[in-house]
Amino acid sequence: MKKAIIFFSLTVALAGCMVGPTTSAHARPAAVLALRRCAAKDTANTAWWGQFDDPVLNDLIQIALQENKDVKIAAARVEQFMGQYGTTRAALFPQVGASASASRQQASQVTGPTPLENIPSANPAYNNYEIYLNAGWEIDLWGKLRRATEAARADLLSSEEARQAVILTLVSSAASSYVNLRDLDKQYEIAKQTAGVREESYKLFTLRFEGGLSPSWS
Repeated sequence: MKKAIIFFSLTVALAGCMVGPTTSAHARPAAVLALRRCAAKDTANTAWWGQFDDPVLNDLIQIALQENKDVKIAAARVEQFMGQYGTTRAALFPQVGASASASRQQASQVTGPTPLENIPSANPAYNNYEIYLNAGWEIDLWGKLRRATEAARADLLSSEEARQAVILTLVSSAASSYVNLRDLDKQYEIAKQTAGVREESYKLFTLRFEGGLSPSWS
């Protein structure tokens, strides 16, 4: 009994000592990581460009988000690491499986220990059903699975942050380019208006000169 208690105590103590380096993402202060992720997520999920009330800008950003290859690649990486994290984390819990099969068979009427032809009421056809259950659980004694889960979670978080960074960069670039284009269009309109005013002034001075109302300089 004493040996069993000692063995159980050692097992619990060793189970608490995980082997392997701590994942850098988890070594950072949790509050800092939480603030960074919340700020990036809120900014990426907020349609701040809608405050300009410009339907052209809204359509431009929507098309950029749907067609940009970098955004698609970043989203695919998030899905990939999400699947890896789910698979790795599932290994921490007991695994239960089940399978079933059904078949219809017919026994020989002339062969076998008791030929059915000698039993008038026997039915040679019969159904066969089978169900299999299996379960397994790998005890994470040295923390291998927990370390793998931490690493998979860190990869998932980094891929999500990378996706949000790509979206922020794309949206900012598209909005900035559109605003610059609108600014150039406005400058072009002002330049056209200025040229028209100066052309009218030139015509007026020409008429005044031809009418003798303006002095001439030689």
